[in-house]
Amino acid sequence: MIDVKHLSKSFGDHLVLDDISEHIAPGEKVVVLGPSGSGKSTFLRCLNLLETPTKGTITFQGTEITDPKADINKIRQQMGMVFQHFNLFPNMTIRRNITLAPVRTGLMAQAQADDLATTLLRRVGLEEKADAYPNQLSGGQKQRIAIVRALAMQPKVMLFDEPTSALDPEMVGEVLEVMKQLADEGMTMVVVTHEMGFAREVGSRVLFMDGGHILEQNTPKEFFDHPQNARTQLFLSKVL
Repeated sequence: MIDVKHLSKSFGDHLVLDDISEHIAPGEKVVVLGPSGSGKSTFLRCLNLLETPTKGTITFQGTEITDPKADINKIRQQMGMVFQHFNLFPNMTIRRNITLAPVRTGLMAQAQADDLATTLLRRVGLEEKADAYPNQLSGGQKQRIAIVRALAMQPKVMLFDEPTSALDPEMVGEVLEVMKQLADEGMTMVVVTHEMGFAREVGSRVLFMDGGHILEQNTPKEFFDHPQNARTQLFLSKVL
């Protein structure tokens, strides 16, 4: 579904990603782990060109999105993105936050988008919040709404950039539960996270990044039980 070849990204003189090649197949749940500053979020943000690669190519479902002629806005409609800090529109109701993009892009009419919003809100247990505003919600509720907003575009892949790191610990579970449901339904997912339990339970593959490189990758069981790289072993000894 996503094919990354020789991806590098620099900010000025600082090389953040160094010649990464990776393939993400349909239905995979790829969890990206690593210390702060390892390039995880930059790698994720390059996948939908929120960050423009310095070198290399990214292909999504056969279309090279790094080609300047590619219609990146059209492609992004198929790639749901959930951020660390929700990024909801504070002046719009929850329903409007969810329906704005599908209606604006012509994906569906307002009535259809409203029906879908109701269905999705019911699914995450927040149907009664449709007419509330973001500042009336807890952090966990906002993040569940952010996931719903991305799902309203009926994406082919969901990208999660540390979706629980800004939450109080007791709210983390409710967000991870929604993500687990998505995984169970077969959604292709790339998740940058520090939640080791989620990586172990939900991931189909774990990537470990440090210094702008993917140092190791494996199934969750092999990754956690038998890490091969010395840097991976050191990281896991500190977080488990």
